[in-house]
Amino acid sequence: DDGTIYFTDASIKYDQHHYVLDMLEARPWGRLIAFNPETGQARTVLDELYFANGVALSSKQDFVLVNETYRYRVTRYWISGPKQGRSDIFIDRLPGFPDGISSSGRGTFWLALPTVRNPQADFMHPWPFLKEIVARLPDSARPKPAPYGLIVELDEQGNVLRSLHDPEGDDFPFITSVQEVNNQLYLGTLTGKGIGVVSAQLRPKP
Repeated sequence: DDGTIYFTDASIKYDQHHYVLDMLEARPWGRLIAFNPETGQARTVLDELYFANGVALSSKQDFVLVNETYRYRVTRYWISGPKQGRSDIFIDRLPGFPDGISSSGRGTFWLALPTVRNPQADFMHPWPFLKEIVARLPDSARPKPAPYGLIVELDEQGNVLRSLHDPEGDDFPFITSVQEVNNQLYLGTLTGKGIGVVSAQLRPKP
């Protein structure tokens, strides 16, 4: 552990208030940045990411994961070992938009997906003129994300171990972060007024 801090810049073109425009444009404006506290220097280690979001370090500290929200995938960047400096896809074709990701402390990762994929958004991507029309619409007329609660546990090979769902979004929708502490999962959201807590031992219903 050399003390390097990894964080993301979601978009070098759009600010947070215009994230929908970033999604509609669907270009890789995001980047992963490494900051060295000793030197005070920051450097971009991975660019051309599609809305770079949550970051998590592996248990062996040999790679770091970064979410690409608008590509429904998680990218892995190797920071040591024979693949150092290279990147690959950790998991893709996710059922929703990956936001926050964290280490469980048990050699796995927790991934938060605020909502599931929107068929209307998927349909528009090949058609720039449709996206331009939507970009000009007021917020009230744009497609809305479905209220849904979803977190996924992944192993360090990118395999899904389990997923926990709130399909109607009645209990805790739009989950943007999840952190495991003492066998409890603490859930964060941008839209709610509190922090959700569920047991880390909870299993999906058969």
